[in-house]
Amino acid sequence: MHRRDRAVDEIGSMLSEAQDALRRAGDETGDAARELRHQVASRLDAVKSRLHAFEGNAMHRARMATRRTDLYLHANPWQGMAMAAVLGFVAGLLMNRR
Repeated sequence: MHRRDRAVDEIGSMLSEAQDALRRAGDETGDAARELRHQVASRLDAVKSRLHAFEGNAMHRARMATRRTDLYLHANPWQGMAMAAVLGFVAGLLMNRR
C-alpha cells in the first residue's frame, strides 16, 4: 500500500508540473511556448506510461488471485460450497433488513 501511495503522489506531482508549464505556455510566445508545450507533452506521456504500468500490475494481480481461487475451489469444493451458502445467507439477511 505504501508503494501505491508514493506512486499516486508521484503522478499527482507530474500532473501539477504539467499544469504549471501549461499556464506558463499561455504567457509565452514563439520558441518559449513551443518548449513549454514540449515539456507538458513529455510529462503527460510519463504519466500515461506510469498509469499503463499500474494497469498491467493490477491486471496481473487480479489474474493471480483468480487463479489461486480457482485452484482452491477445485481442491476444496465442499468448503467452497459452504462459503457460498454462508455468503448467500448473510446477503439474504442484509437484504431482508431493508
